[in-house]
Formats: sequence, C-alpha cells, structure tokens
Amino acid sequence: MARRVMSLHPHWSSRVFSVQLNGAPSYFKIQEKRRGEAEELPRVFRQVQSCDRCFSVLVCSSDRVRRAKFYAELKEKLLRDLPPQCDVSPMSSFLPNVRDSLIKGYFLKDTSESLSPSEGLLRDLIQHDPVLVCSYSRGEDGQRWTQHLWTHGDSQTTDMSKEYHVTPSEEPECHPSTLNIINSDVFYSFEEAYQVLKQCGDIIPEATSVLELLPSRVQARSKTTLTESLRDTLGATLLQSPPKCLSPLRARFDREPPLIRRAFYTLGNYITAEQVGQEGMKTPVIIDRFWHSTAAYAIATAVSGPVCNLPAEGSEVYGWPSDLLQPSLVVLITLDPEERKRRLRDRGQGKTEEEQELDHNLLFRLKVEEAYRRISGPACVTVDASPSADRVLQQVQLLIRGKCHL
Repeated sequence: MARRVMSLHPHWSSRVFSVQLNGAPSYFKIQEKRRGEAEELPRVFRQVQSCDRCFSVLVCSSDRVRRAKFYAELKEKLLRDLPPQCDVSPMSSFLPNVRDSLIKGYFLKDTSESLSPSEGLLRDLIQHDPVLVCSYSRGEDGQRWTQHLWTHGDSQTTDMSKEYHVTPSEEPECHPSTLNIINSDVFYSFEEAYQVLKQCGDIIPEATSVLELLPSRVQARSKTTLTESLRDTLGATLLQSPPKCLSPLRARFDREPPLIRRAFYTLGNYITAEQVGQEGMKTPVIIDRFWHSTAAYAIATAVSGPVCNLPAEGSEVYGWPSDLLQPSLVVLITLDPEERKRRLRDRGQGKTEEEQELDHNLLFRLKVEEAYRRISGPACVTVDASPSADRVLQQVQLLIRGKCHL
C-alpha cells in the first residue's frame, strides 16, 4: 500500500480534484508555490465557516479488487463513525487526459463546534488502510486555502509537512470517470473479466462457482414477451444474458462494487456466446440482452451528470470486445417509462437496482439509451414498443428478415 501512495506523490501537484456537491462537480487544483493575487474560491470552499474543518480521503491500493471493495466499505465506515455534523461527499482525483489515473474517495466537512473524532479516525485509517488523507486550512485573509498531504512513517504520528496551495480549476474536456471505464466499469475481453473473479475467489466463495461454469475456451463466432414471440414465429432458440445457470448468483453479485459486478455480468455474456455457438448450428438464435446492455448500464452509471458527459461518439469505450460473438442484428426496444412500469407490474417481474433507477431517474434512462446507440459492432436499431404487441412484432420481423435473410 505504501508503494502505491508513494507512486502518486511525484505527480501530485499535477492532479485535479473533483467534489460532488448537490449532484454537480466542483473542481480545484493545487500548486506547490503561491502565484499572484488570490483567485475566486473553488465552490467547495465557499460555504465553509471559519470553525469548520475539511479533509479528503482517497483510496489508493494497487490491488484493484481490494481498492473497489474498500471504497464501498469506506463510505459505510465514515457515515457510521463520524459525528452527525460531518458532511461526506463523493470525491475523486485525476491527471487530465491520463487513462487509469482516477482515484476515488470522499471529502469531509466537519462542522462540529467541539473537538471532533474526525481527525483521530483519519489518523487510524492512514496507518492501517489503503488511503491517502489530506486536510485543508484557510489562510489569514480568508481567501486562500492550503492542502496538507498527510504522510505516515514507522511511528504513530502523522507528518503533514507537504503543503500545496489550492486554486480553482476549469471543468475538464472529458468527464473524469471516463478515464477509468476500460476494464474497470466495462470489460473488453474474457481474460480481463475472468482475472477479476479469479482474484475474488478468497473473499467471495460464489466467484469460484461462476468460474466453474465458464467455457473451457472462448471462440469468436461470426424484450421478454417480444423475444418469446420472435422465437415462436421464426422457429428460433431463445437465450438470455446472463444465462439461467447464473440466475441463483445474481443477487449475490449485485451487492458487490462495480468492478466485481461488471466482471460477473461480462462473463455471463461469454457463457451465452458459447451457448449460441451450440444452438446456432441448428436454428436461428435470439438473445434477450447481451454485451450492449452490460456496457450501456455500466457507462451510464459510471458517468454522473447529463448526457453530454458521456464519452464522445466513436470513443474506444463503445468498441465491441474482439473475442466476443457479434450479433447479426441488435434491436433496442424503447418504451414510455410509465407504460414500462405498468407492464412489469402486470407480469410480477422483479427489477435490479439499476432497473429501478431507470424507472425513477429520467436522466439515467436517457444516458443508458444514448450509450446503447453509441456502441459499435453492430449498432442498435431502435424500435418503439408503445404500439400493440402484434404491430411491434411485425416491425421487428421485417428488420430480421431484411438483415438476416430469414
């Protein structure tokens, strides 16, 4: 852990910091030397009172599974152990335009009037956990802030000799979350997803069960009611992703951080692809969800804010995995949110946490649909499912026959 922290130090003053305040990011950067007159305060510091204390804690383990697990656990720990007067906001730090440079954590604003346990808790964290801690102090003029980077040695004391001057920062050209999407939120090969679950075997026993269900090798071979109707009409085989063999494990992995959860769903796509290879020699195959779904939900979840924050169309994050079966045709079925909820309710179907978010958050829904449309290899054809089931079925049949010559 100490090696990971030390590796961040040489470029520390080149980093930009982002704190989520009321759903919008506040950016600031740091300088080793004070330059010129005091600039406008970064938004995160404007409402800080003279007696308030500010800290940041960033998770920085080189072990990506441990980092993901600890980041999820850290929020629970902070909310549980810090005083009620301490606000906890999501935070990140990154090197602009440098892939895999994003590290995540939390910004703390402690408004307690009396001596608070916040600093003691952070001292304990830096001694025993994969974190990097900073405190922030206001200058005498009230217009300047200094960041103190905590370091820890062999003793139980914390050295705060590293000081940097806080200055405002412009919003980056690309949303910082896009720097870490590849093989962290979205996986682009069997091997990358496999290695994550393999590494989880010691801490998540169910991961071993998933690995045992995987095909021995991966070969690249060239909605519910609707897919069932298409199956019957075309004499096709209907498969789903994740496949039924993983259904008993879904609830377990839905509780895990994105890194592990996405690896699970990605491997489900490869199992389904293997089943397509077997069934496709006998009949046409229809898949209910596939890598498009896995990637679109992951991208929309990772990138906060409006649709314009998504990676630009043509970005490598939308590229299809080179070792995964490519469908001949992808149909994206869209539906008015209220009508969608009514149909799910009538069927008595359960929903994942992300599907619930899709129902309650129009912005998230728009991001998911736009991410679907931007995925290449092959692109989606959008069909509105609002008309009658027979009419939608007929429209999709025409698409399939025109594209797949069935």
